[in-house]
Amino acid sequence: MSVTQTKTTTTTGVRRRSGSIKISAKSPMLNEIAKVDKYVVPELTISDLLKVIPPHCFERNGWRSALYLLQDIVVLAGLLYAAFNWIPLINPDNFYLPHPILYTAGRFSAWAAYDFVAGVTGVGLFYVGHECGHGAFATSKLANDIVGFFVHSFIALPYFSWKISHRAHHNNTSHLYKDQPHAPYLRHEWNLPTLNLGRENLEGSWVSSELQEAYSEVLEFTPFGSLLTLISQAYGWWWCLLFNAESEQNYPKVKKWFPFRDTMFTAKQHPEVLLSQAANLAWVAVVGWSINAFGLLPVFRTFLAPWLIYHHYLVLISFLNHSDPKLPHWETSEFTFARGALSTFDRDFMGGDSTFAKVTNWFAATLSHSFCEVHVVHHVCSKIPHYHAYEAKRHVDALLKQHGINLQGNPVTWAEGIRVATECKFIEDEGAVRFYKNAKGQATCVPVFASGPSNSDTPVS
Repeated sequence: MSVTQTKTTTTTGVRRRSGSIKISAKSPMLNEIAKVDKYVVPELTISDLLKVIPPHCFERNGWRSALYLLQDIVVLAGLLYAAFNWIPLINPDNFYLPHPILYTAGRFSAWAAYDFVAGVTGVGLFYVGHECGHGAFATSKLANDIVGFFVHSFIALPYFSWKISHRAHHNNTSHLYKDQPHAPYLRHEWNLPTLNLGRENLEGSWVSSELQEAYSEVLEFTPFGSLLTLISQAYGWWWCLLFNAESEQNYPKVKKWFPFRDTMFTAKQHPEVLLSQAANLAWVAVVGWSINAFGLLPVFRTFLAPWLIYHHYLVLISFLNHSDPKLPHWETSEFTFARGALSTFDRDFMGGDSTFAKVTNWFAATLSHSFCEVHVVHHVCSKIPHYHAYEAKRHVDALLKQHGINLQGNPVTWAEGIRVATECKFIEDEGAVRFYKNAKGQATCVPVFASGPSNSDTPVS
């Protein structure tokens, strides 16, 4: 039996290494029992979740929301002022350094710090427009759309196109066939051998040693591949916008830019989609004019580098909020809105246990408006503004704890991104509730229903 890799893209569009390996039918079988957790399929309804949230958490105040937009503008303006007025002061006329190259290194480091902080602030700017798209910025639909359109157009995001398609994501979170971002690869998409219950079980709690090795030959990252995964996140968002990369296969290959070819948009929605396209083309024109007028390097270090950093973190956060070996994916028969909402993780942006990590989390969460810290509540009710979401989260978490559900994931870091990309390789072609399997074909969780059958008749080890 041969296993040949045919799938060529990762969660961010990076090509996986290809290869071909053979499994001998006569080799000895050694069953490897993986350590798996039991995932009790939640029976909570969306009404159960909403009624524990205090009523004032649903209140939206456009003026209060505007203060967070003002925060982003002030931070970016302050960074620009510092970059243009303070960084040039790093030269021999102002102070002595023992070697001339240190002045160049100092200016480079200062610009890198500017780009990083501006990029993280860009995540917050995205989230302001994101709340507009959900109607969480203000009570007025017109105010939401005006603010959202201009904010997202500034960062070259097609506001109305995204708003429409993003709604489908919220309605079908972790649905195997209807969700959009970070859709899992199925077994057959990797051209892996069909499930052989003599060598492995459906849940992934045991896999033969030989089969583990065979899977690893095809699915494991090389160190260079891991590096490319992080780098590619700078353009992965645009790869998704233009070519529908990493979305469920039922969606068209060209998504946000060509409404006349896109079944996601109705004829009534085409004017708004075309307006979004026009704004993005204007953005490209302005950037092109700026490069022609001021040069590539000034435009890159002032605007394009922060823009790429914002893209990187937007993709990383979105990926980690929705991908983990402990998060399920649902067949239509078992999917509910509540189960989809509870198939996401809250994570601390740049967080961790150390004092330094707590400081970096405060810094990142403040600038990004807690984009990833309150993601579960956001999926429970997307109209809750972020400044009420922490309080809502406390009440929802208390209810989930009563049902044995913990949706706090590891912090958003590069190491965590690589870990999840390494552990989340594929899911099976069958099963009502499915979890990711790693490069050895092993799963971390198996589903258990409070009432009724689980994924298969195979007992959980």
